[in-house]
Order: sequence, then C-alpha cells, then structure tokens
Amino acid sequence: MNVDNKIGVAPSAPSTLGKVGLRGKTFLIPEMNRIASHLIAASVRSFGLDALVLKTYRGLDHGKKYTSGKECYPCLVTLGDLLHFVEAERLRLGDGFNAGNYVYFMPESDGPCRFGLYNKYQRIVLDSLPGLKTLNIGAVTTTDSYSPDGFIEPEHAVFLKKAAYLATVVADILERLTWRVRPYEKEPGRTDAFVDGAVRCLIETFESHGSRNPYEPVMDEMDAILREASDIIDPRVPPKPRIGVVGEVFLRMHADSNQNLIRVLEKYGAEVVNASMAEWMNYVSHEGLRIAKRNLRLNLKLLRLSRAMSAGRDVLSFGLTLLYQERIQQKAFKRAQRLLDVAGDHKIRHLERILKQSDVFSFDITTESCVSIPSILHCAADGYHGVVNVYPFTCMPSTTTSAVVRPLMNEWRFPFLDTPYDGSCQPGREAAIRTFMYQAQQHMERNGRKI
Repeated sequence: MNVDNKIGVAPSAPSTLGKVGLRGKTFLIPEMNRIASHLIAASVRSFGLDALVLKTYRGLDHGKKYTSGKECYPCLVTLGDLLHFVEAERLRLGDGFNAGNYVYFMPESDGPCRFGLYNKYQRIVLDSLPGLKTLNIGAVTTTDSYSPDGFIEPEHAVFLKKAAYLATVVADILERLTWRVRPYEKEPGRTDAFVDGAVRCLIETFESHGSRNPYEPVMDEMDAILREASDIIDPRVPPKPRIGVVGEVFLRMHADSNQNLIRVLEKYGAEVVNASMAEWMNYVSHEGLRIAKRNLRLNLKLLRLSRAMSAGRDVLSFGLTLLYQERIQQKAFKRAQRLLDVAGDHKIRHLERILKQSDVFSFDITTESCVSIPSILHCAADGYHGVVNVYPFTCMPSTTTSAVVRPLMNEWRFPFLDTPYDGSCQPGREAAIRTFMYQAQQHMERNGRKI
C-alpha cells in the first residue's frame, strides 16, 4: 500500500469501534476457522445483511509493516488480511471507495490475554492510514457472552446469535468428519473435495434458513453429508494413533498460520482431533456465569441489594445462554454420531472438574490454560496417544500450559509436543513432528486403541 509507515496515536471516534450497526454496510469477517467463518457469514446474510469472509494470509507483508513483531501473531495475520482487502477494494472501486461502508469484525476478551487489545491496536493503525479513519471495527466481547446486540435490530439479535452458534457447532462436526475420514480415505484428495462441496451446500442452507429456526434444515443437510462421508473410508486401513490438538484458538484453527499442522501430523500417521471452536464459546459463557455467581454471593453478603439484583440478572442471562449452547451442541453431536463415529465434545464444567481434581491449576485464572490443561489431562487418561499444544510465540496462557503439563506428561510417558508459531519456518519442525508421531505409535502399540 502506498502509505506512510508511521503509526499515529490519535484517538478514534467511539462510533468506529464497538457495536456498529451492520445494516447498509459490508461485514468483513476474518478467516480463523475456514468452515465456521463462511457459515457464520451465510447466517449474517440470511438477515438481509451483506457479509463476506476476508481472503487470508495474502497480506502478511502489510501486517508485518504495521506491527513490531512483539504483538500476538494472529493480530499481525488479521491486520494483514484487512489491509490486503482494502488495497484490492481501492483498486476495484477507485474514487468510489468509501471506508465507512465496511464493518471489520474483530471480537475481544477481558483478562491478561493480548486478544483484548487487537481491535484497539488495529483501530490506531487504521486511523494512521489515509482514508481509513471511517472504516468501522465491530467488536463483541466476552463480558456479555459475545452478544450481537447493536449489530442488528434488537428483535433479530437473539436469532442471529443462535444461528451463528449453530454454524460454529456444524463447522466443528464437519471438521471432525474431515479428520475422521481423511486418514482412511480410499482415494487421496477425495475427502477434501467432498468437504468443499458440503460447505457450499451448507452455506446455501444457512443463507436460506439462518434467520428462522435453521436447526432442522441444517441438520437434515448434515445427515446426508455424514451418510455419504462414510463411503469414503477404506475399512482395510488399520486404526492410527489418535492425536489431540489444544492451545490458542486462532493458531490451532488457522491452517496457514500453523503451517498446516494437522495435514503434517496425518502425513506421519495420525488421526487428529482438534479442540472445537464451540468449546471457546462455551467457556466464555461458563466463565461469565461463574463471575456472576461470585458477584451475587458477595453482594448478598454485604447487603447490597441493588447490586445483588443486577448480579442475579447476569446469573440468569449467562446461565440460560450456556444451557442453550450445551444443549444444541450435544443434540447436534449425538445426531451426527448415529451416522458416523466422529469424536464428541465435552462440557466446560467437566474440564473444571478435572482441573480441581488434579490441583495443578486454578479455573480462577481466566485464560485458555483453564481449557487446555484439563483437555490434555483428559486426552492422556482417555485413550489418546499424544497431544500437541499450538500457540503464538510468547503466548502467556499456552506457555503456562506447557510449563504445567510437560512434567506430568514426561512422568506418565505420554507423548506431548509444543508447536509455537510466529510466521517463521523452524528448521527442525518436521523432525520434531516425526519423532512425536513415532512416540505416539509406540504408545498405541503398548496401550492399544480404545476409541
């Protein structure tokens, strides 16, 4: 981009960062999980809005130009995706380009994770570039369980959230179908082609039904997909070591950023199960409920009745949200598992229980470590043959995860591999993965394949 590299710090107008109305604008969704991003965009379009998924990993030079290298790696990737899009739009539209016609989607979280600062920093970058001060950044936050209120009319907000969550769950199932089938496919490449076609069909279904009770039409489509997928499996291929993948949600989902880790693991004999995207959504609601309950107890104890009533409303809101999400997730997975033995998912309170029993970390430290550590312990005790921890270089939660679990995995003789990423190519990466998979194969030979 033909712009100055100097980044200013002028404050932005509040209306360009936060809950920005989408009506009449184009909603730009960064690609994190490829399938989920496209299904969520289709859900948004079903409400008569314009939404598209940004092409990813084509603007790395832009991302590197406006970051120092000390930021969390997904911040660089997503910023580069946005600036690449803007550059292409300016070339396409010329003088007709108006940055105010776009809303770039960048959620946030509270707590020590740097994810909460992505949209603030990206706002500063956009304000520093000619003609981009009016480009909106639409943010949802963990503090209200990622509510879309403010993006769309109030009467549609809850239906948009339900459709987006269903899109997330369906994407998780379709990805687990991929990882279940691809290591055993009869013809190389058949699974990928099949899943690409399935995604296109699901996009059409979400666009047609997302705004009004999409569950049955979507799951009917998924039933047909799952039935057909089972025919791709070659029953003569023997079971392979099952490998769990945990870690920072963007890096473990974004194939380009993790240098196609799952495909490399499969190349050396793995059947992979990546932690779900819905797991993070459920964790956000679960943590909101925990905080609301704690606030309710404290304010009742101090006889702060008005604050107690407010906390009580939060308990009800987060509790109902979590209950709905868990029921939809379990219902969808059970229906899928009747047709194909894809890996299921767990409730967050199950992970909290594992963490309490192990006494190696506390759920009160609200980072991804609360999810990753018990997930690793679960895999080690429940028939997996190895776990990979994926994260951005210098990521505090995932570094903490490694520090806590690595001594335990060594003691249990359970294969464990850290894979930090910052965009560079590590010369020993493939050798490390091959060694890890050799250990996983030995672990399966000693302990068998239970799942």
